[in-house]
Amino acid sequence: MTSGKQEVMEVLTGPERRRRWSVEEKLALVRESFEPGKTVSMVARQHGVNPNQVFHWRKLYQDGSLSAVSAGEEVVPASELAEALKLVRELRRMLGKKTMENEILREAVEYGRAKNVWSAPVLQASTGTTTQFA
Repeated sequence: MTSGKQEVMEVLTGPERRRRWSVEEKLALVRESFEPGKTVSMVARQHGVNPNQVFHWRKLYQDGSLSAVSAGEEVVPASELAEALKLVRELRRMLGKKTMENEILREAVEYGRAKNVWSAPVLQASTGTTTQFA
């Protein structure tokens, strides 16, 4: 029943009994399991992995989340993410409002400079004459 291939078996002897697979190793196994003529069971057996684990990695791969988080990276809870996105939307809205106010004030200053509306009372005050504005 054995083929001409020599199988390599990893023996875990230390306090850590679980094998840790890097993202690259998981991706390689998943891609190999999608190759024509290969089955998940065959790939799992060749690499000493439970077939259910390979099926799980395939599902994560298809969802696009297999390489999303690797060991040691900080994970943000979904509630914090939703709260942060809400804050970003609110800040963008406020920025848009302030930008619009700034543009209105800039146009008012340009209009005032063009009409000399602001300089007329100053000039009249320095000459001592008073003028009533309606």
